[in-house]
Amino acid sequence: MKVRNADRCGEDKVELQMTPMIDIVFLLLVFFIMTFKIVAPEGNFNIKMPRKSDAVPSSDPQLPILIALKADAEGNLSQSIMGDGVIAGDTYKEIFDSMRRKVRDQIGGDAGPAAQSSAENEVEFEFDYNLKFKFVIDAITAVSGYIDYDKNEEGRVVKIIEKIRFSRSRKPSS
Repeated sequence: MKVRNADRCGEDKVELQMTPMIDIVFLLLVFFIMTFKIVAPEGNFNIKMPRKSDAVPSSDPQLPILIALKADAEGNLSQSIMGDGVIAGDTYKEIFDSMRRKVRDQIGGDAGPAAQSSAENEVEFEFDYNLKFKFVIDAITAVSGYIDYDKNEEGRVVKIIEKIRFSRSRKPSS
């Protein structure tokens, strides 16, 4: 009996093609690199929510800085009060810029990362119950800091106030 030599020349050999796979990987890599967008850093707000018990008053008469925002019937900002004075402006941007300047004037002109007083100062907000959330965020952003652009157009985050808390807002009676 003759032993057959198994000649496998007629069978197809399956090879894995690496070139198209590498091309696709590089295309995906280039796509993700080109579509990556770097966003500006968001503020880190250290916010203390009110407790059930009333807050202990501060020993320093300037602390905390009290800011009240009043809403009209539609929930838009109608009046902003800081201490005993009204913060005025023709537009919302001017009102919040004026709020930032008044807070900086009250804590001193050295606000920023190098100022030690910025960690000690505190702002207490009182918002109307119907005030739109947009104005709440704009007020917190106005007193917490800003981005200072230098000659090279590189933004530097300048912190003004790090401690922010909320007092109880009164719900309007129906």
